[in-house]
Amino acid sequence: MNTFQSIVIAIIEGITEFLPISSTAHMKFANPFLGITNDPFVDLFEIVIQLAAIASVVVIYRKKFFDFKNIGFYIKLMVAVIPALIFGALLKKHIDAALGNLWVMAIVMLVGGIILLFIDRLFEKAAAGADESKEQDISYKKSLIIGCFQVLSIIFPGLSRSAATIIGGMSQKLNKKNALEFSFFLAVPTMMAASAKSTLDVFKTNPEVFAKDNLILLLIGAIVAFVVALVSVQFFIRIVQKKGFVVFGWYRIVLGTAILALLYTQYLH
Repeated sequence: MNTFQSIVIAIIEGITEFLPISSTAHMKFANPFLGITNDPFVDLFEIVIQLAAIASVVVIYRKKFFDFKNIGFYIKLMVAVIPALIFGALLKKHIDAALGNLWVMAIVMLVGGIILLFIDRLFEKAAAGADESKEQDISYKKSLIIGCFQVLSIIFPGLSRSAATIIGGMSQKLNKKNALEFSFFLAVPTMMAASAKSTLDVFKTNPEVFAKDNLILLLIGAIVAFVVALVSVQFFIRIVQKKGFVVFGWYRIVLGTAILALLYTQYLH
């Protein structure tokens, strides 16, 4: 991976991280077009820049995120992240295999798009209660259930972590605003754990990955992903509140179909 490739992938990550269209799938789809071959560094790069993009949430919602008087908020995040930690460890081989299979991610992208077409109508009552639902309404039980929805994005790479957790939140009768925010907040401990685990694994098996040039690429990618995500997350909030999820559903359907066609014709491998 060179500097140009790292910047392009970081831009893709920053744009797609909070959208319900799977940033991981977009990076994996983009790699062949950019001439990037998957290796331990590329895998580590993709995870670390996701954490950098998610750090934008901490900046945007810093007052709420660092409200240490509300200890319950942090406990709820810990409760919600537990399922991902458990299943992430148990299904590591399955996850690694699926992440290397563009067919799987393209199919999941397509199916996920079809699901998003119906989400607004399915949970329209939750959306209508936007002024009534409060963060305090997110109980520990609801947090755990949302965390279980997040596991779906681990089992099915390409589904989108944000899509799974937002839908999970809305299934628990949270309005869009609170479902979005909790999804954003949950991403922080989730990706911190994933980044720490990935870094440790790579350091144990391929310590040469942490050469100076690679660390510079990681830094560049992290900065770019963070800056782009600052804009992307606010754009996403406006679009969802005004248009709902349908536009993202159609986007996923078109992209998933296009990738499947390219794989079928062997343009992509």
